[in-house]
Amino acid sequence: MTIAADQKRAPRTASADGTEVVRLWDPVVRVLHWALFIAFATAWILGEFGPADMTYHFWAGYTVATIVVLRVIWGFIGPKPARFSSFVRGPGKVIAYAGTMFSRKPSNLAGHNPVGAIFVVAILALLALQVMTGLVSDPEDYINVGPLAQYVSSATSRFALSWHEPLAIIALVLTIIHVTSIYFYKFYKGEDLIIPMITGWKKVKKRD
Repeated sequence: MTIAADQKRAPRTASADGTEVVRLWDPVVRVLHWALFIAFATAWILGEFGPADMTYHFWAGYTVATIVVLRVIWGFIGPKPARFSSFVRGPGKVIAYAGTMFSRKPSNLAGHNPVGAIFVVAILALLALQVMTGLVSDPEDYINVGPLAQYVSSATSRFALSWHEPLAIIALVLTIIHVTSIYFYKFYKGEDLIIPMITGWKKVKKRD
C-alpha cells in the first residue's frame, strides 16, 4: 500500500466543533523532520564545541545535506500535505493568515499554514547554502578543508568560510523562532503541532 493510499484509507474521527482527526503527515515527512533537527543540532554543537578535527562535524553536515535533498524531492513527489504546492502560498494569503495569527482560535489547517510555509522553504534554502559553504571552505589549516575546496578559487573558499558560521547562527535563530512558535500555538492558540509530527494524526477542519 502506498503512503498516499494509506492516508486516503485512514479512518477519521469527527467532532461536534467542525473538526476531525485525520492522518496528515506521512512517515517520510516525520522522519526527515526530526532527523534534520537532530543532524543540524549535532553539526552546530560539534562545530562550536567539538574537537579541532572537524571530521564528525563534516559527517553531520553530510547528513544535513542528504536530508535536505530528500525533503526537497519529497516536496514534489510525496503525498499532498508534503508537497510544496499544497502549502506555499502567495503574499495575499500570507498576509491574510498573519492577520489571524494572534486570535486564540486554533487554525486546524490540514498542513503547514502560509506563514509556517515560509519557514519551511527558508530553513531548507538556508541549510542548503550552509552545506555548500562548508563543502568549499578552506580555513588553511590543512586539516578541516571542505571536500570541494580544491575545485574553487582560494577567494571563493575564503568567502564561503566567512559565511559558514553566520549562516549557522541564522539557522539557529530560525530554529528558536520555530520552537517558540510551536509553544505559542500550543499554549496561546490551543493547537498542538508536536504530536501530529510524531504520530501523523492531526485535528483539522472537517471536509465535506
